Amino acid sequence: MKVDDFDFDLPRELIAERPAEPRDSARLLHVRPNGLDDLGLGDLSRLLVPGDVMVFNDTRVIPARLFGKRGTAGVEVTLHQRTGSDVWKAFARPAKKLRLGDRVDFAEDFSALVAEKGEAGEVTLEFDRSGEDLMAALEQFGRLPLPPYIRHGEADERDRADYQTVFARENGAVAAPTAGLHFTPDLLAALDARGIIRVTVTLHVGAGTFLPVKVDDTRDHRMHHEIGVVTPEAARTINTAKAAGGRVVAVGTTALRLLESASDEAGVLHPFDAATDIFITPGYRFRLVDVLMTNFHLPRSTLFMLVAAFSGLERMKAAYEHAKAAGYRFYSYGDTSLLHRSSNP
Repeated sequence: MKVDDFDFDLPRELIAERPAEPRDSARLLHVRPNGLDDLGLGDLSRLLVPGDVMVFNDTRVIPARLFGKRGTAGVEVTLHQRTGSDVWKAFARPAKKLRLGDRVDFAEDFSALVAEKGEAGEVTLEFDRSGEDLMAALEQFGRLPLPPYIRHGEADERDRADYQTVFARENGAVAAPTAGLHFTPDLLAALDARGIIRVTVTLHVGAGTFLPVKVDDTRDHRMHHEIGVVTPEAARTINTAKAAGGRVVAVGTTALRLLESASDEAGVLHPFDAATDIFITPGYRFRLVDVLMTNFHLPRSTLFMLVAAFSGLERMKAAYEHAKAAGYRFYSYGDTSLLHRSSNP
């Protein structure tokens, strides 16, 4: 399909700069197969039925944005995929000034070597420490990598809490699974009381999620790899719920992409611990997920392509026009929607 098919206009004032307070006071647009409902997060539990299984992404955003020097020249890097205990793929600026073997100093006693150079500003960095020691250095010297459309990507101290879900626990993401940002202990308790099953999986969201689609045809776009984990226990719980008639409700496009990557053609979810670069566009046949909770996405983005595949392109265009007219807040810190899988997207 043509990337232009996924374009739309969005007024700048609809882009949320901060999350709703409290988180679960955000608005929720219920996109039904035959209509739209303007609701709030407080309505979520009644939209689900006992036995449905909600799948959350428990990844934790790390301070993956680093500023250093190669000699006297300044270098900015944003880590996006861990490939070893001391090795990360990253986007660097200015990448053209970096050569293989160059050392980039981020602090007096914290540095990395350029181990590989790729395309579009990507480099592979080998750090001078690994594991928990590397994570501690990132916490000390790194900055949170906010999306570029929020305050030009400049995070402050408040974002260190705002840009994490309440169930974040597995270090490794450089972007938050933003649908999960709306959940509070009270909202989770209401879901529990309703008889909704809750499961967590892990997909470490990479900075590639922010990269614009620069091709004209979706067939020519390539997704960056992201590391995902579905434990045997999680797979068993989800398969059991599905077999008993419950719906699989993915909280966010990241959870959906992982579930679809780990499912077979028969719709059975399998344990998974690998990288995925799944790219979902209209025409994709969904294997497992029945309902998707997701925020409002950028025009021409892979995420808008995904929701168009899930619920139908014309339906999603109409839903977004309604959301704009009704003043919904867009993107990572914005409001959210609940979508149903179309039988004929």
